[in-house]
Amino acid sequence: MLSAGSLLTFTSFLIGSANCFSPSNHGASHTSTALQAELSRDGFLKQIVGTSAALTLVSPVVLPAFAGEERVDLPSGVSYIVTKAGDGPSPTIGELAAIRFKASVVQTGIVLDDCYDTPEAYYTRVGAGGLIKGVEEVIPKMHLGDRFLITVPTKLAFGPKGRPASPGKPRIPGDAIITFDITMESLPGKEKELIELIGDE
Repeated sequence: MLSAGSLLTFTSFLIGSANCFSPSNHGASHTSTALQAELSRDGFLKQIVGTSAALTLVSPVVLPAFAGEERVDLPSGVSYIVTKAGDGPSPTIGELAAIRFKASVVQTGIVLDDCYDTPEAYYTRVGAGGLIKGVEEVIPKMHLGDRFLITVPTKLAFGPKGRPASPGKPRIPGDAIITFDITMESLPGKEKELIELIGDE
């Protein structure tokens, strides 16, 4: 196996010997060197390509780092990006989950709700319909500690009618696309300390 230095030397030698493949030298001498006798123009090019590939293998490659993961597109039209990966369990349907989220309208930037700074997390029972359909679809895919940025199309959010304003809640325009920045903060039914406190009935 040739070292990187040997390969560079070999490449330089091959390039320096390239004139043996020029048309003016063809047929002049078939015995000048072993290289001239055995290598054709195609062979020479193959040697160069092979040498370059070998040098690539022995050279360190530093790839740029990217924040987050690629977007996941679901058949329903909902998409999400994992902005922070947790290492806890996933919730099961019917289980109580404590989440933090910030919901916004894509078209206007209006914040619909934000419970990241509230004293208590928002508790929801997974799959019970307490949140818009597009978010309900994604929550079972999350793990404890995960933070997702979910984009929900209008058909799985508030539809063409939107939602009228209510005390403390802004009006949601029709056909609004909604983003949910959501964190799976707690799964009370899977927390060992809470289970031990309550006891196994």
